[in-house]
Amino acid sequence: MMAADEIIHQSVRLRIMAALNSLERREALEFTRLKAIVDATDGNLGAHIDTLAKAGYIDVEKLFVGRRPQTRVRATSIGRRAFRGHVAFLRKILDEAEQPVKRVQRRTRQRPL
Repeated sequence: MMAADEIIHQSVRLRIMAALNSLERREALEFTRLKAIVDATDGNLGAHIDTLAKAGYIDVEKLFVGRRPQTRVRATSIGRRAFRGHVAFLRKILDEAEQPVKRVQRRTRQRPL
């Protein structure tokens, strides 16, 4: 049986990975844009990005545009594969939930009068 990816399963990290997986392979999102998409604070987003980066699911690029620092984030191949696996796990749960429950019919024993 498939299992949840506990790193991706957390809701903010799931939203981060969903946003990054919607991009082309080498495309990245800038930190402030990602922050708006997942509706997180700077500190919260930063902590989740660190967790995903340590797992190898994302690459973080820090650079300067003019004199302003810019952080860009993109999903790695490992991260994309992990996200697809987690989505398959969630789909299986949802598919099973949509199937009718098989009711076990119990026969009641009739007592003699």
